Amino acid sequence: MKKHTKIYFKHFGIGEQDFVKCEVSACYKRATEIHHIDSKGLGGTSIDKDYIENLVAVCREHHERAHADKNFNAALKTNHLNNLQIFATFGKT
Repeated sequence: MKKHTKIYFKHFGIGEQDFVKCEVSACYKRATEIHHIDSKGLGGTSIDKDYIENLVAVCREHHERAHADKNFNAALKTNHLNNLQIFATFGKT
């Protein structure tokens, strides 16, 4: 398992076999990938980008869209930060 995936799973208390839903609001598919919202390719090292606020669980379709559409990626970031606040308030459901 990749380091950034381990960081995401540990933060949310997720096991490798758990169903992880894509974080896109209207999507009910399984998240198959952990996306770096601020891409590792935009400078800096991967260590700089491997923090929970920058890691979002998405399905393959939405991962591709996040890379292709800056507005979608920005909306994904906003949604993810909201999810982090909810988790911090209510914990794992």
